[in-house]
Amino acid sequence: MRLFPWLRRRKDKPDAYGADGVAQRQVVETTVSAGTGGVAAGGQIKGSALGAHSSVTYAEHLYMTDSEATVHWPVVVGTVPVRASAFQPRSALRRAVDDARSHGRTVVLASDSSEAAEPAPAERTPVQVMTGGGGVGKSQLAAAYARDAVRGGTDLVLWIPASETQQILTAYARAALLVRAPGRTGEDRQADARAFLDWLAATDRRWLVVLDDITDLDAVEAWWPDSQRGTGWVLATTRLKDPRLTGGGRTRVDVDVYTPTEAAAYLTTRLTDDRKPHLLDDQAPALAQALGYLPLALGHAAAYMLRENTPCTAYLKRFAERAARLDELLPRWADTERYGRQITTTLLLALDATDKDPLGPLARTALNITALLDPAGHPATLWHTNTLTAHLTQTRYLKTPHRLPGRHTALLRPVTGDDADAALRLLDRYALITCETADDQYRAVRMHALTARAVRETVPEGRGSEIAVAAADALLELWPEIDQPYPDLAATLRANTDALASHAGDLLWRPDAHLVLFRAGISLFNAGLAASGVSYWQHMTASSERFLGSEHPDTLTARGNLANSYRQAGRTGEAIAIEERVLVDSERLLGGEHPDTLTARANLANSYWQAGRTGEAIEIEERVLADSERLLGSEHPDTLTSRANLAVSYREAGRTGEAIELLEQVVADRERLLGVEHPDTLTARGNLAASYRQAGRTGEAIEIEERVLGDFERLLGVEHPDTLTARSNLAASYRQAGRTGEAIEIEERVLADFERLLGVEHPDALTVRANLGNSYWQAGRTGEAIELLERVLADFERLLGVEHPDTLTARSNLAGSYWQAGRTGEAIELLEGVLADFERLLGGKHPDTLTARSNLAGSYWQAGRTGEAIELLEQVVADRERLLGGKHPDTLTARANLTSLYQQTAAPVDKPNK
Repeated sequence: MRLFPWLRRRKDKPDAYGADGVAQRQVVETTVSAGTGGVAAGGQIKGSALGAHSSVTYAEHLYMTDSEATVHWPVVVGTVPVRASAFQPRSALRRAVDDARSHGRTVVLASDSSEAAEPAPAERTPVQVMTGGGGVGKSQLAAAYARDAVRGGTDLVLWIPASETQQILTAYARAALLVRAPGRTGEDRQADARAFLDWLAATDRRWLVVLDDITDLDAVEAWWPDSQRGTGWVLATTRLKDPRLTGGGRTRVDVDVYTPTEAAAYLTTRLTDDRKPHLLDDQAPALAQALGYLPLALGHAAAYMLRENTPCTAYLKRFAERAARLDELLPRWADTERYGRQITTTLLLALDATDKDPLGPLARTALNITALLDPAGHPATLWHTNTLTAHLTQTRYLKTPHRLPGRHTALLRPVTGDDADAALRLLDRYALITCETADDQYRAVRMHALTARAVRETVPEGRGSEIAVAAADALLELWPEIDQPYPDLAATLRANTDALASHAGDLLWRPDAHLVLFRAGISLFNAGLAASGVSYWQHMTASSERFLGSEHPDTLTARGNLANSYRQAGRTGEAIAIEERVLVDSERLLGGEHPDTLTARANLANSYWQAGRTGEAIEIEERVLADSERLLGSEHPDTLTSRANLAVSYREAGRTGEAIELLEQVVADRERLLGVEHPDTLTARGNLAASYRQAGRTGEAIEIEERVLGDFERLLGVEHPDTLTARSNLAASYRQAGRTGEAIEIEERVLADFERLLGVEHPDALTVRANLGNSYWQAGRTGEAIELLERVLADFERLLGVEHPDTLTARSNLAGSYWQAGRTGEAIELLEGVLADFERLLGGKHPDTLTARSNLAGSYWQAGRTGEAIELLEQVVADRERLLGGKHPDTLTARANLTSLYQQTAAPVDKPNK
């Protein structure tokens, strides 16, 4: 049974909480001020937007009472790698770094390196970026600089693994608390990180920040530290060779292999320090040359020689003997990193030694599995999964004699996590892997990419499938069901799945696609990484069609997930085209009542909803809910999602009461079945708040939305799409409550985040821009409102079409701004067209239709067409009293407007409907 059909656990599409949802619309209604003839903004907000940045309440007293006097200097953040045995100072490389630093330039080192000097004032913060391939010593060189800085009395030293932005933010936030940076709170990691950068820029204290192993230049660009006082500097390492590394005043320093002198010094020091100088002989220079002077290769060779008591001459001889055989196994043309076969030969010699250890069978199996995973590292806890301990047990029994003398008989018991750890330590000792569980729990076990490649190519024929499946099963076992609260772990598991899929080829597609492939794609979707999700599912769909065929159920699943990713990215038309095809294929191949068919039908309804085809969405969702309740049960997660999606469509259609009734049931069920902090529970709670707002229960909506926003910020992070949605929805309720200034402040921030994260033309960005225009209008900033809303209308017409509900809403809102600016003729022209379209597409009693009719009445009144205005408003009051109730804010607004018109025309006040 496949656990992951195309996004079985979908987000509700409401006003913007769920991944399937669209952003908020607002139809603004004019309000006539009685007795003055003036007009003020008032009205109704529809739907909601997706949004994300956390607003944090700062304790102002931190700025006034904290002082650096309470900090215990020096401060060291992060774990600086220990000094490597026989570390070489590499004087020429160090001079290049120090020279660039002394001139205030940023240095980019192309490989691993390290060492330090005291910071000196400069026109710009010195930044050294060491770039290059693995194995040349860039991290060790950086670590040496960090150690020297600590010994030299530098006030603050940060060592930060920088492969992902969140690692940088976490380290900065921690440092902000330790140095008591003004503005830090301990509650908002990103805000604390910004506070720390501000502190670095202004402080007179000396500091060094090391960003080790940068993998994404775009992600780190906003987080480069700066020192306005000239007391700090930055050192970075990366494998990237990108021209952007030399931008911003940075100078790149390439780190290459050892010089012959350095290689000879390394071997001499390494063997002598371990009290085995007799292993050195006249062949040491020849050995260094044969190994290509590569630090990593020399490290392998020295470890082997020390363990096996092998002199340089004997080692070199064995090296030469293996060469002919390895030429076929590892040809030069496959050496993409241009290390040559020397390093591979060294690796295989080390494996000979580990195989002689009692833990050799376990170590060899662990090495084979590690070689399939991400070279940048995987969690050490992977080796404590039932999957891998069972696999290691099976492998060991196959390789270990049944009768072993003495202590070796203990090897016949089942393998434990401790045994696996011991095998990893054996591999670490021979420098075949790096196992540093104290440094980074998610990237603790690492292997050089070239070493991994060599290991993969030596796996016995026929064993590749069992190794690949074991690795995939272990990743799936370790993966949390809800991974959004653990973004670093989720990113690591996705990276390892990508590496495994790349190395395994078709081994994870026999007989079906392995579930971990689906789990990685769903993780991208739930993380809100729309662009990455589209790329992933495009590749998955193509692979499934190639390996399994175009009509295999897994291919339909992958294709449906691709459609969901298109919808999340705002590409609704492409999503609908795929989903209509998937539904037809599912009904034909699986039957109309198969769970995957129900999912396909529900996903198509979601896209119809996002496209503004609300009636079609409701028709499908009512059928899906009935089928889910009958086939899966009323409390099945898919049934709850179907119920929530139908409720959101009801709200979109103006059936607010029905929406509230369904959503209150969904919230109660999800709290009971999933827990109060499950993302689906938070989504349902946010949807309910949006329905309360539409029903005029603004206070209740705000109370829920403030809580939901806090939960999303804490559990998912301040930039997750669901967090952005929650923030935008709260702004909508603030605006409806008359707290316009707060709404504007939130919407300006959310808009900037959406444009940066999703692009300026994403539907969510357009919606937030429209909402901000409405808030400007309500605040009396008419010129800004018109400018923004004219742009929004043009974008909606171009991207969504002239009859999409969001387009009609944008047109109505622009007319309201024209009306406020005194451009009455233009307002009337727009509103008459909007009202006709709403009546035709949504019906005469839809809330948007009533709001458009009320706005048109206000424009008629402003144009002196008082009789027509009264006639329209009387109809609006009657409809709203019947549909919304006499105390709904929109009903009260319409009645007040009508009363004002009666007063100005000397008509009886008691004439309107009551």
